[in-house]
Amino acid sequence: MAEAYIIDAVRTPVGRRGGGLSGVHPADLGAHVLKALMERTGVDPAAVEDVVFGCVDTIGPQAGDIARTCWLAAGLPEHVPGVTVDRQCGSSQQAVHFAAQAVLSGTQDLVVAGGVQNMSQIPIGSAMTAAAPLGFTEGPFVGSKGWVARYGDGEVSQFAGAEQIAREWGITREQMEEFAYQSHQRAIAAIDGGHFVKEIAPLEGVSEDEGPRRDTSLEKMAALKPLTEGGLLTAAVSSQISDGAAALLIASERAVRDHGLTPRARIHHISARGEDPIRMLSAPIPATAYALEKTGMTIDQIDAVEINEAFASVVLAWLQDTGADPAKVNPNGGAIALGHPLGATGARLMTTLLHHLERTGGRYGLQTMCEGGGQANVTIIERL
Repeated sequence: MAEAYIIDAVRTPVGRRGGGLSGVHPADLGAHVLKALMERTGVDPAAVEDVVFGCVDTIGPQAGDIARTCWLAAGLPEHVPGVTVDRQCGSSQQAVHFAAQAVLSGTQDLVVAGGVQNMSQIPIGSAMTAAAPLGFTEGPFVGSKGWVARYGDGEVSQFAGAEQIAREWGITREQMEEFAYQSHQRAIAAIDGGHFVKEIAPLEGVSEDEGPRRDTSLEKMAALKPLTEGGLLTAAVSSQISDGAAALLIASERAVRDHGLTPRARIHHISARGEDPIRMLSAPIPATAYALEKTGMTIDQIDAVEINEAFASVVLAWLQDTGADPAKVNPNGGAIALGHPLGATGARLMTTLLHHLERTGGRYGLQTMCEGGGQANVTIIERL
């Protein structure tokens, strides 16, 4: 049976909005991790067969197939193509899946997967409002007869979805704030413990993630106003707007042999599932169940989990339904503390998951994340 191996994984620090990476062109953000990946692996970049990058809001400096632009901005060979993927927040996790599928199919041997996003320059949702001068002012759903007939013309919003999840799963604001505070504390402990040093390629004088707040407290969180009148969500229990990039090298058995590579992990499972697009953010629950059923594994066999902290309610609901050990879930903090550069987060999570398994001696790691449209990817990797 063919295998797809992770040879290496590297990321930028995650910059906070308006922070140290905010002025970096997205192509240069992506180019930075691509150059670092090639240098760390020692692979001849001319042997790479494709570059698959995730990115959301591909307008302005993120338009024009940013995967290709990043590769060229890195000064790497022109004959290597690139393609950009949009599965919303799961874009670069899907990029890893496409790279692995290419290798598993035998059609390619060396593929780079990753993602990039500069949310300081291109605000979230920009692609949905960019066509306002043409008269499209209310996002992609309004005006679709088929959509309205199936789902109505109500609000389609990640914030509404996260609020709905909190209420349906009986999650309180206090529980979400406790989870958010834990995310910051875990992230700070990871930074202070040097856990991210090996996975980060410093850029523009930034060598650490800028998001974690050392001065936060449950009291400060409790004082924040909810995002909606009478709502449970606040900024404190939501992911941060961020800038960053990450990249992984995926290789076949033949590439490992021909290039003298040492695999760090193998892709054990890849899948994606969809669910209610209005609730939107609960798909990691059925997607995880599907992945475990397909592999014949139980959640107890998973040594570490990275589930994106788009909102605290997403992870808390997933924990309720899966019965996973909370100590194994986002052990180094998550997007509430570290940030969520949309198109790069999937590859960032995979990079952190790989390094965590190596540091702790764990065998299996599972990654999942909620995505626009009510979708979720699941990847299970096995450390080698």
